[in-house]
Amino acid sequence: MTTTTERPRSTAGSDFAELNRRVTRAGLLERKPAYYAVRLTAVALMLIGGWTAFFLIGASWWNLATAAFLAVAFTQVALVAHDLAHRQVFRTKRPGEITGRIAGNLGVGMSYGWWMDKHTRHHNNPNHDDLDPDVAPEVLIWATKSAWGRRGLKGFVTRHQAGLFFPLLTLLGIDLKISSVKALIRGDMKRRNLEAGLLIIHAACYLTALFVILSPLQAVAFFLVHQALFGVYLGMTFAPNHKGMPHPDGTEDYLRKQVLTSRNVTGGWLTDAAMGGLNYQIEHHLFPAMPTPNLRKVQPIVEAYCAEIGVSYESTSLINSYRQALRHLHEVGAPLREAGAR
Repeated sequence: MTTTTERPRSTAGSDFAELNRRVTRAGLLERKPAYYAVRLTAVALMLIGGWTAFFLIGASWWNLATAAFLAVAFTQVALVAHDLAHRQVFRTKRPGEITGRIAGNLGVGMSYGWWMDKHTRHHNNPNHDDLDPDVAPEVLIWATKSAWGRRGLKGFVTRHQAGLFFPLLTLLGIDLKISSVKALIRGDMKRRNLEAGLLIIHAACYLTALFVILSPLQAVAFFLVHQALFGVYLGMTFAPNHKGMPHPDGTEDYLRKQVLTSRNVTGGWLTDAAMGGLNYQIEHHLFPAMPTPNLRKVQPIVEAYCAEIGVSYESTSLINSYRQALRHLHEVGAPLREAGAR
C-alpha cells in the first residue's frame, strides 16, 4: 500500500494550486490540434481499412484475422472517444460531443453519453467504494466487505475472480452495449433519441455486413472473435490504472485523492500508443483535459513535486501492474474461499 507524509490541512489544500501553476508555466495545458488531426485521421483510416479488407476478403475464414484487426481499431476509436469526452481535442464542448457520439455510438456501438456520465463520476471519486461506478460490486468485487453474502454463481466468481479476470474481459464489449441500451431505456441522458438512433444504425450495419458477406457460421465466429478481443484489449488499457490501489475515505484533498488511487505504467512510445496515454494515469487524473502527448512531458514534473511534498507516487511495469491487480482480486475473494473450506 502507498504511504504519504501528511501535511497540515491548510497547507495540503494549496498543493494542487502550486502544481497547477508550475504546469501552466511550462505550457503543458495547451491543446495540440496537429497531434489530434493526425491521430483522428490514423484511427479513422484503421477503421475504414479494416472494413474494406472485410468486404474484399468476403466469405472466408481468413476474415477472422480482420476481426482481430478491427478489435484493435475499435479500441483505438474508444480511446479517442475518451479524449473527446475530456475536451482534450476541441476548445469548445459541442464539436467534442458531436465527434464523440460519432466515435462511440456509430463507431463502436457504445453510448457516448452514458459512458461520459459514468467516467465523470469515476474521475470525481476514483476508487471510492460508494461513489466510483468502476469499483461498484457487480461481476468482480474490489472491496472485501462487498464479497460477503455472495452465493451461487456470484459467489463462485468472487472466490475465483483473479483467475477469471481475463476470461471475463472477453465479455466487456458486449457489456458496454447492454449497459448503453439500459441507460437509453432509463432515459437519464441528454440527446437520448440521437444516441439511440446512432446505436441502431451501428447495430444494423454491423450485423447486416456480417450475415450478408459471411456464411452464418463464419458470421457468428467473426462476432465472437471481434467482440472478445475488443473487450480484452479495452479492459487491459484500464485495468492497470487503479485496480489494487488504495480506496479513499473521502477526506483527501484533490491532489492526494487522484495521486494515491492511481498507478502509472512505464514503457516507451509503443506503450503510449497501445494504451492511448492512459499509462500516465496519475497525470491524466490530475489534469484530465491535458492533451495526451503532454502527459509524458508533465510526468517528471508531477513525480518530482509529489516527492517534494511527501506524497507516494506509484509507477510500475505493465506486467507488474496486472500482477498487483490480480493479487488484490485474489485477496478480496479470500474470505469466501476460507468460509467454503470450513
